[in-house]
Amino acid sequence: MATVDDMTLLPVPMEEEAPKRGVVDYSKLDEQIAELKTLAKTDLEEALEKLLALEKTHRLGADMVATKKVCIGIVQVCYFSGNFKLLNEHIVLLSKRRSQLKQAVVGLVQEAMSYIDQVKDVDTKTELISTLNTVTAGKIYVEVERARLVRQLVKIKEAQGDIEAAAEAIQEVAVETYGAMAKTEKIEFILEQVRLCLDCKDFVRGTIMSKKISARTFAEKPEPKPDDKKKGAAHGKDQQMPEAPALEGTASMSELKIRYYELLIRIQIHNSDYLEICRAYQSVFADKTVSEDPTKWPLALKKICWYIVLAPHGVEQQTLLHGVAGEKRLSELVQYHSLIKQFTTMEVIRWPVLKVNYQAEFTEIFSGEDAANMAQRLTDLQQRVVEHNILVICKYYKRITLVRLSELLDLDLAPAEKHISDMVVKKMVKAKIDRPAGIVDFEGKKDAAEVLNAWANNIERVLNLVDLSCHQIHKECMTHKVPIGV
Repeated sequence: MATVDDMTLLPVPMEEEAPKRGVVDYSKLDEQIAELKTLAKTDLEEALEKLLALEKTHRLGADMVATKKVCIGIVQVCYFSGNFKLLNEHIVLLSKRRSQLKQAVVGLVQEAMSYIDQVKDVDTKTELISTLNTVTAGKIYVEVERARLVRQLVKIKEAQGDIEAAAEAIQEVAVETYGAMAKTEKIEFILEQVRLCLDCKDFVRGTIMSKKISARTFAEKPEPKPDDKKKGAAHGKDQQMPEAPALEGTASMSELKIRYYELLIRIQIHNSDYLEICRAYQSVFADKTVSEDPTKWPLALKKICWYIVLAPHGVEQQTLLHGVAGEKRLSELVQYHSLIKQFTTMEVIRWPVLKVNYQAEFTEIFSGEDAANMAQRLTDLQQRVVEHNILVICKYYKRITLVRLSELLDLDLAPAEKHISDMVVKKMVKAKIDRPAGIVDFEGKKDAAEVLNAWANNIERVLNLVDLSCHQIHKECMTHKVPIGV
């Protein structure tokens, strides 16, 4: 009688070897589905009944691969029959079946989405998208597909001229919470939300939507050094998780950055926030696609110059103004180099001369705006020139007559007085106007602490001069050997 040890040494016949575990052959199922597709050409109802029965068998058996294959086959049979009503009904039917597998729902939704672009009739396409939206609602495993369906529906509504309906539809999707969506696709979706809000003149909601994207998102990350990679590998940490693939046709990160700042500029132009507009154009100018293109960077730099000049005087404005003045390529734009130099030099600018010299450039840059906005920009430019001139006069004059001040500002007496008063209210200058005498005093009233500090500084200066004088006297006496006190 053979022992256990002897039996282990006996050769096993090849035909009796068990098949490998985990490997399932679906070739018979594929042949069966293909036969039913052929049957559908002659008898659609019978083919669908058999496919639904086959789907039920595999679904109850929890075979997700087979169930997915059968569901896709049902969708294909309905589509190629040309009956879109039947297609919509079976999509809803398959998604609502008891214990339906998630993979099967994902498969039939993706298959149905591939038919949308092939449908020519707009109403049929809209109905199919609405059906798929109903199926994907509330299902986190098809959230990316739902977002893409909403984008397609929005394009249809926008093409029909219904901008408000398109904006309302796209606002319902919060893609910033979708972890499975690619970063670039997510940013592009949010930018579409912002754009449609702005097209509907809803600047408040557009501003809120734009804050979902941070400027740091577009910052170029430095490549990790070889030493850092070795350290990460030594600790068993991956440097970065692989990103989900984006939809075909999604814009690159550089294009999205330009589009993002263009939308921010639209918002800030509506708010007349010139400083933020200038910063946005600086970010555009810093992008490689603009800075390295000789046809794009001059326009961006020109707009930077105009908007920094239009911005109200302040610490941040002065910092940006001197930063623009230090731009190397500004010297290639002679007129704009001269414009920035006038505002960084403490000299009075003659408004009539500036207006004549830069009227053509001003009109060219702001030609895209309507007449009312153009007039407002010109008024703001004159306001900035007057503010600059008053600051210059304040530096060189302690007291000046209103008549002389109005001559230097190229204004009448009343507007000159008003500009001085506004700047005093904004605490840009210290001044006091004696209207009966017609004199402006730029020194202003000093409090006790300031008077005492000024007196102490004067005394210190006097003592320093006395000490220096004594030192010089002693030096001369020693040089000429003259005894002190003689």
